[in-house]
Amino acid sequence: MATIALTDALRQDYASLFNSCVINAARAAEVDGLVRSLERNQPRYEAAGNLSGAPWHFIAVIHNMECGQRFDCHLHNGDPLGSRTTHVPAGRPRTSAPPFSWEDSAADALALKGLGAATDWSLPGMLYQVERYNGFGYRSYHPHVPTPYLWSFSNHYVRGKYVADGTWSDTAVSRQCGAAVLLRRLAETGLIRFADQPAQASPDAPLVVRYAARKPGDPTIIARADALQRWLNTYPGVFVRLDGYPGKRTSAAYRAVTGHFLPGDPRSAA
Repeated sequence: MATIALTDALRQDYASLFNSCVINAARAAEVDGLVRSLERNQPRYEAAGNLSGAPWHFIAVIHNMECGQRFDCHLHNGDPLGSRTTHVPAGRPRTSAPPFSWEDSAADALALKGLGAATDWSLPGMLYQVERYNGFGYRSYHPHVPTPYLWSFSNHYVRGKYVADGTWSDTAVSRQCGAAVLLRRLAETGLIRFADQPAQASPDAPLVVRYAARKPGDPTIIARADALQRWLNTYPGVFVRLDGYPGKRTSAAYRAVTGHFLPGDPRSAA
């Protein structure tokens, strides 16, 4: 398959999709469970990143997509570590002998893709490398369907997927959480940041709501908090879950944009 270049237009497309990404409410608990598991294994992903030069969260989401977070599988494609890979790319790793450690296999998979410290790891660059890891079949042949490898479980994906190599279905629905959705939730929870996405200050916020230690029950407050969260999400580097809850994460995002916590946030007095 021909390589697709990371053009300025494609960068803008990735950034727009990520900034407008909303995790499906029905899948929110499942996404949070996956993110907690990735966080628990962060030291192992960081160790692999130190060897390869790739960010830990890129390795983490690829590991989820290819191996279901299992450490007895090749990062290349999920084949068992007890032998060389048999699916594409087959025969990896070519050096040393099985069984392979997960770390050695991961290093080989990333090197095979040419990924390392010199890679463009900006937000668009990372999303490009995630899509490239799986292939550009959706973008090349079914551009009306944002690839579920990135966007499944979000507002950007409904249906349509490859059910086998080269076999397309318009009605099939991905049952796996997309990698960009996991990155979005990691950013929403403050576990990761993107160096090219600095927050920008502005005083032009919508009507401000008071900080709440628990989710409010008043529909008016929830609606105002939702409007504030949508406004905050328009700023590069700010990723807030749209849940109508003006709690710690929303208040911290408000401070990143305006320089102040929400009124009533106990951190204001610190």
